[in-house]
Amino acid sequence: MVTIEFLGPIKKEPIKVEAKNLKEVAKKLQNDEEVSKWLKECAVAVNDKIVQDLDVNLKDGDKISLLPPVCGG
Repeated sequence: MVTIEFLGPIKKEPIKVEAKNLKEVAKKLQNDEEVSKWLKECAVAVNDKIVQDLDVNLKDGDKISLLPPVCGG
């Protein structure tokens, strides 16, 4: 089981899902209307480390963070 946290303007509480890799996580999140619109724009971190693709294997207890783009000054 992995935990997915949603940061910034994504107003959603963390969830736990069964997934072996980030591709499975993305597939599950595409069914969530609240989150699916953010998937193409977000950076993704696994255990607080930014990853560049979805070919990342996951293990029990991993934390996935969705980081939407933000602007600031």
